[in-house]
Amino acid sequence: MPIYEFSCLSCRQTFDVFGGYASRDERQVCPSCESTNTKVMFSTFAVVGTGEASSASTSGGCACGGSCACSN
Repeated sequence: MPIYEFSCLSCRQTFDVFGGYASRDERQVCPSCESTNTKVMFSTFAVVGTGEASSASTSGGCACGGSCACSN
């Protein structure tokens, strides 16, 4: 299940919600001030690694290690 990051518009705190896709569209209760004036934030993720696999993922961003033409 995905983790969604929310921001409270009342107290400006951010918090995470572990749940299904439907929880993303629902207003969540802020754990700090208990307000429901919240919105889902756009979250990104990063992959941290060492060695050859790490450098291959930054070279082209393609699963085949190239520039994503995937004709290799």
